[in-house]
Amino acid sequence: MLHGQSIICFGGEDWWYHHPHSKNHLMRRFARAGNKVIFVNSISMGLASVKNRDLLPRIARKLKSYAKLARTTDEGITVISPAVVPLFGSAAATAANRRLLVTQIGSLARRRGLSKPILWIAIPTAVEVIGQLDESLVIYHVSDKYDANTMDHATDPGLIRKLHERAIEAADLVFYSSRKLFDEAKTGCETSHLLEQAVDFEHWAAISSGRFEVVAAIEAIPHPRLGYFGAIEPWLIDQELIKKAFRERPDWQWIFIGNKSRGLEIERLPNVHFIPPVSYEDLPRYATGFDVCVLPWNTEVPFTSYGSAIKVREYLASGKPVVISPLPEYESMADVLRIGRTHDQFLELIEEALDEDSAEPAEARQRAVRDGTWDARAEWVSELIEQTQRAKERS
Repeated sequence: MLHGQSIICFGGEDWWYHHPHSKNHLMRRFARAGNKVIFVNSISMGLASVKNRDLLPRIARKLKSYAKLARTTDEGITVISPAVVPLFGSAAATAANRRLLVTQIGSLARRRGLSKPILWIAIPTAVEVIGQLDESLVIYHVSDKYDANTMDHATDPGLIRKLHERAIEAADLVFYSSRKLFDEAKTGCETSHLLEQAVDFEHWAAISSGRFEVVAAIEAIPHPRLGYFGAIEPWLIDQELIKKAFRERPDWQWIFIGNKSRGLEIERLPNVHFIPPVSYEDLPRYATGFDVCVLPWNTEVPFTSYGSAIKVREYLASGKPVVISPLPEYESMADVLRIGRTHDQFLELIEEALDEDSAEPAEARQRAVRDGTWDARAEWVSELIEQTQRAKERS
């Protein structure tokens, strides 16, 4: 494991997001191993359209992050929400953001004693800081099909694509979070790697131990309960599937836990229940009450089809039956997942999952992810970083 090094990570999401992302999991482990880490909350890819119903709530959430200034986590990670201009289409804005970021992050790094940091960027708009922080190594972590995301910001996809290409060109290591992203990449195999998602296995496997009581918020909902946690966006959730299920299986209860955006049509359905975000530590206590874990994503949206949802591995670690929409990332795990390729099949597979009465499938699901832990991923990433550093020193 890396030790005694400095890391500055520009995340694609805020540290404070209720469901830890891959950068959160990895940076925690690097910090525990004795590395100095600064995590930079998302600098965004631009403001959402003024027509977006969530524009003001998103601005409010970001302002709350700004208000936290620089905080230190239990592991000693410094988390900062830097001030930036949320516009990326002009030379003036680009230059202003470069100066703002370098001044703020550079000053913080010096005060925290970081030197020759590994620069880890997971958002293309952070490309402007490459070469500005006296970094020893540049890692570009590609977590999404960035130029296909036209829902959360109004920045020109062509500009996002150019920033993405610049980041790939400048990086010493490129990590891709999903097979579809990795397979479509045009970079050399020596620098590009598939960084699969992982799981805190023991955290989620505790569900199968039977020691958790179902929390009251879930206990109040009748069976059968179909559970989901994570982002709840109108374009992400397959609302037509949920509406079809209401018409044909009105007794099924759909439970969504997480940040809910405006504009969801399924809010009006009496068998759909929304629970605000809960802490990662408490989430297994809620999932204990699920009969089936579901991922009802609209994978016809191009952006969604590149997804590598961490929650699928967490579902599997719980041992509970899992029904998901088709994602290239999880085709290789079809032996332990039920993949609904049509609405009719999705509902049929839920019925099949509800009828499951053997312990063997649950054990198989847990075996499939038991060794794919975040500790193992962090060790593997550390080895690649150290190999790359040695190669740079030799050259």
